[in-house]
Amino acid sequence: MAAIGSNGKTTPAAVRVGKFGRYLRSPSTRMAAFGGLLTYLSYAYAHSSWANPTLICVSIFVGVFLPSYAKLSNKAELWANNRFGFVTAGRLGRFIPQLAFNLVMFWLMLWGGALNQLGMASVGGIAGAALVTTLASQGTQYLGGYLVARGVGDANRNTLVGILVNVTLAALGTAGVPGAREGFFFLGLGLGGSLFLIGLLSDLRSVAAPRGGIGLYFGTFNPFHNTHLSIIQAAIDERGLDKVIIHPVLVPKLHVDAFRKGELRVGHLKDGFQVYEKTDKADSNVDYFPTGNVFLPPETRVALIELALAEAGMADKVEVAVYSETYYAKGFQGVIAEIKRRHPGARLHTLHGTDFGGMLVRQICDECGWIYPWCILRRDKISATAIRRGAKGMTPPVVTDVLAQISQNLPIVSAGGRHFRNDNGVLTEGD
Repeated sequence: MAAIGSNGKTTPAAVRVGKFGRYLRSPSTRMAAFGGLLTYLSYAYAHSSWANPTLICVSIFVGVFLPSYAKLSNKAELWANNRFGFVTAGRLGRFIPQLAFNLVMFWLMLWGGALNQLGMASVGGIAGAALVTTLASQGTQYLGGYLVARGVGDANRNTLVGILVNVTLAALGTAGVPGAREGFFFLGLGLGGSLFLIGLLSDLRSVAAPRGGIGLYFGTFNPFHNTHLSIIQAAIDERGLDKVIIHPVLVPKLHVDAFRKGELRVGHLKDGFQVYEKTDKADSNVDYFPTGNVFLPPETRVALIELALAEAGMADKVEVAVYSETYYAKGFQGVIAEIKRRHPGARLHTLHGTDFGGMLVRQICDECGWIYPWCILRRDKISATAIRRGAKGMTPPVVTDVLAQISQNLPIVSAGGRHFRNDNGVLTEGD
């Protein structure tokens, strides 16, 4: 099979072989294979079913499809978040398909004789085992998300780890092993149940929030557009906010780590935007670009926010805060702590969308104390992705003007009475 065609281009077959090779080298693929082995060993040991063909088939299925299962779980939660805007809805979006999957798996293994019937009966049969397993899985996956918010791992891989922990405890618990069964119930009903309670309290705060205080608006703002302005104004009006503090994402921890490991690189520049690309070292099962792979440098995004707010006459109500050292050391948790230190006793509100980044911000804020969410269900046609692809009419005039100057690679960019040096899209104020 020729890898290169007569025109010098790689053939589709070679591309498929390369993708398959990267899939096999993926840490997530190896982790899933380990998960299949762990499933077999845990259930075979706990239920004395070493030679059971059903267990062997289920374990192989888990080992092959676990990465896809993790991705689908994350997408189901994201869809529910975008559709309804409530944390509880998103967690139910993850819970319901996982419950259905676990019901099928336990039914198959019980039907195939892979499970101890007395042990299963001690945890409520197929329905009880599936319910507790799913709740426990929710809890461990929430802990995985908690770590992602702190720059540890990524959403899909952390979900895999949570599932693997749950597999072992579920195997021992459904066999009725003393201590393991109680731990199984605690992890499911305790941790998983607490997770839903935390989400419900967050949803209640979002609909019963008092007026007044400071709004926190975190996001990439890549670039700042008309909807951002309208969201700020609506939040000020509806919640009676004294002011809003904007702190943009600088460089996400996921990307910092991936660049350091050589998994990502800046492939090229397009109209002043940096286009990130995966290298051959990248993990094929990791979603490096949940919000896209085209970015304005953080210095430029900050300048655009400041210019747009000044043009809209909102600079007196909105503060653009950039605590670089705090952000890179402690993430938005540290930023929130710094804002609390600077504004002691102030009531805080979180402005956020229902996309991946917005709900991640919501989770971070929920973990940082009694902060009132202000959720934005995006129903307009304005899209940062479309803007990065060249769409017009979606940004404030000054942002449109600056982006046009950057796209021409002008050495000096002037707007709003300010002047910036332009170094391949990186704006630095000064003539």
